[in-house]
Amino acid sequence: MDPIVLAAGTALVSAMAVDSWQQVKTATTALWQRLRPEQADEITAELETLRAGVLDAREQQDHDTEEALTWVWRLRLQQLLVNEPSAVGELRRLLEEHLAPALPPDERRGVQSIVMKAEARDHGRVYMAGRDQHITDS
Repeated sequence: MDPIVLAAGTALVSAMAVDSWQQVKTATTALWQRLRPEQADEITAELETLRAGVLDAREQQDHDTEEALTWVWRLRLQQLLVNEPSAVGELRRLLEEHLAPALPPDERRGVQSIVMKAEARDHGRVYMAGRDQHITDS
């Protein structure tokens, strides 16, 4: 699954529980309106239904249900990109400009997306890490 999809799905579901939810919902619906206008009303309704589920799951401290709802939206977003591969930039923009900023700082760290590319030639080596890295080669 695309790393942007993972991050955006997580951020979207987490943002369902924040005060600025209306702005997040508007931005998310606008994405569908641009890419799949025939699905925009359905998406808006689904967002509201899932928001109620997220709020209930958080109230009950039901992490499994919240994780399941996160996967529902990850799959939705993945399907959007399958149908509209060129939309990855728009999804990244939604994540960076609307979803992540809506989250409390401690939740923002969980939705960062890291994209790394490397190429080694001849006898070259590549060491990549999203965080700490300890190399013990000699």
